[in-house]
Amino acid sequence: MAQGQQPIFILPQDTSRYVGREAQRINILAGKVLAETVRTTLGPKGMDKMLVDSLGDIVITNDGVTILREMDISHPAAKMLVEVAKTQEDEVGDGTTTAVIIAGELLKEAEKLIEMGVHPTIIALGYRNAALKAQEILEEISMEASDRDTLMKVAITAMTGKGSERAKEKLAELVVDAVMQVEEDGEIDKDNINIQRIQGASVNESRIVNGIVIDKSRADTSMPKRIEKARIALLKYPIEVKDLETDAKIRLTDPSQMQAFIEQEEQMIRDMVEKIKSSGANVVFCQKGIDDLALHYLSREGIMALKRVKKSDIKRIEKATGARLVTNIDDLTAEDLGEAGVIYEKKIFDEVLTFIEECRDPKAISIILRGSTKHVAEEMERALEDAIGVVASTLEDREVVAGGGAPEVEIARKLREYADTISGREQLAVSAFADALEIVPKTLAENAGLDSIDVLVDLRAAHEESPYMGIDVFDGNIVDMKEAGVIEPQRVKKQAIQSAAEAAEMILRIDDMIAARGFDVSSKDEEDMEGMGGMGGMPPMM
Repeated sequence: MAQGQQPIFILPQDTSRYVGREAQRINILAGKVLAETVRTTLGPKGMDKMLVDSLGDIVITNDGVTILREMDISHPAAKMLVEVAKTQEDEVGDGTTTAVIIAGELLKEAEKLIEMGVHPTIIALGYRNAALKAQEILEEISMEASDRDTLMKVAITAMTGKGSERAKEKLAELVVDAVMQVEEDGEIDKDNINIQRIQGASVNESRIVNGIVIDKSRADTSMPKRIEKARIALLKYPIEVKDLETDAKIRLTDPSQMQAFIEQEEQMIRDMVEKIKSSGANVVFCQKGIDDLALHYLSREGIMALKRVKKSDIKRIEKATGARLVTNIDDLTAEDLGEAGVIYEKKIFDEVLTFIEECRDPKAISIILRGSTKHVAEEMERALEDAIGVVASTLEDREVVAGGGAPEVEIARKLREYADTISGREQLAVSAFADALEIVPKTLAENAGLDSIDVLVDLRAAHEESPYMGIDVFDGNIVDMKEAGVIEPQRVKKQAIQSAAEAAEMILRIDDMIAARGFDVSSKDEEDMEGMGGMGGMPPMM
C-alpha cells in the first residue's frame, strides 16, 4: 500500500478471521476434541457420560448421538461432526460413535500430511477415492442375512454394553418380533414401533403389545373403561361447535333468542354424536378437542372417547386397526372404522395408558419397556431404539458384516494394498485413510483395558488368514466374530465410513473462516479446548 493511503476495510469492525493453515488447524483441532469426547463410550466395555443441563436435569448414557445432542456445541467444524452422528442415527440407528471417531481420526491423519507439505486438496481427493474403495471391500466381506437367528445376533450385538446386559436376549426377542411384524413389502418404518417407557419394575417385565399403547386416558371418567370387540373411529374434526372464523357479532334482542341459540348449539353437538353412533363406532380417537356436552352424550351411549390424541399415535392406530382418519364428521361411515379385540385403560406405575389389543395383523405395534428407575429406563430405550434400527436395516438389506473391529482391519489391510497401486502424494492420503480406520479396534481394546498396540498387531496377523477376525473385549482374545455371533448390518459400517470421509473432506477444504462479531474467544482458551473446555466457541481469528 502506497504511503499515505488509508487501509480499506471490507468486513465489519470486530469481525474475526483465520486464513490458510491456521483455519485448517483450528477446524482439525475441533474435530479431534469432539472425537476424543465420545471415544471412551465405544464398544461393550465403553464408559458412560453424565450430562447435566442448566436446569439440573441429568442424562446418563454412552450413546454417541445423545451425548452430542445434549452438549452445547457451537464451534462450526464440531457442529459438522454432530451432523454426521445425527445422519447416522436417522439412516441406520446405530454406529454414531464409530462415525464420529473415524471422522476425527481422518482429520488427525490429515494434519500429519499437511505438516509434511501435502496439499489439503490432494488429501481430500485421496480420502474420496479411499472411501469408494472401502465400500467395494465392504461388499466383498459382507455375509448374507436371511434368518431370524441372524436378526437376533444383530440385535444383541447392538445392545451389548448399553445398560441392557441383564435382559438383552429378552429385549432382542421383542425387537425382532416387532420389526418383523411391521415389515411391509420389504420395508420397515421405524415410526410404526412405539416404545412406551415406564419405570418402577425390572426390565424383564417388558413386553410386546399386539396393537398400540397410547399415553392417554378416557376423556371422561363416566365412559366405559373397557370395550370388547371395539369399532374404532379416528377423527381429525373437533366434536364441538366451531368458533366463528370472522369478527362478526351476533346481536340478540330478547332472552328467547339466547335460548334458541343455545339449543341450536346443543342440537349440533347431539347430531355429531348421533353420527358417530350410527356409524357403529364404540370407541373414538379425536385429534382435536371434544366439548363437555359431547362427552356427556358419548358417555350415555356407552362410547369410549379420547381427545387431543397425537398425530403420530393416530397414524399408528390407522396401521394397527385398519381405521381411516376422517376429516369431516359428516363423512364418517362404517367403512372408515377400524377393529380391535379389546380396548381398555390401565394404570402402570404412575402412568395411565390406553391399550388397543388383539388387532388383526397390525402393521404398527407398541413395546412396553420397564426399568427400575427413570435413568435406567431412558438408557434402555436408547438401546432398544438402536436395536430396532439395526434389525430393520438388516431385514431390508439382507447384508451383515462381522463386528469387533474386523471390517475396519480388513478394509485397512486392503486399502494399503490399493495404495501401492497409486502413484504420487495421493498414495499417502489413501494410506492415512487406512490408518484412520484402525482407530475402531484400537479404541475397543483401550476401552477394555487391553494394550491397543499388541491387539492391533495380532489382528493384522489374523487377517492374513480370515477377514472375520475381531477382538473379544471380554477375554482379550482374537476370535472369529462370525462364529462368535458378533455381527452388525453392512449399512452401519457403510454409512459411518461414507459420512466420516465426506465430513473430513469438507472440513479439509476450508481455508478461510470469518466469524461474526461476538463469536470469538481469547487465544488462551485454545489450551482449554484440548481438554474439552472452549468447545462452545472458536479460537480467535487474527
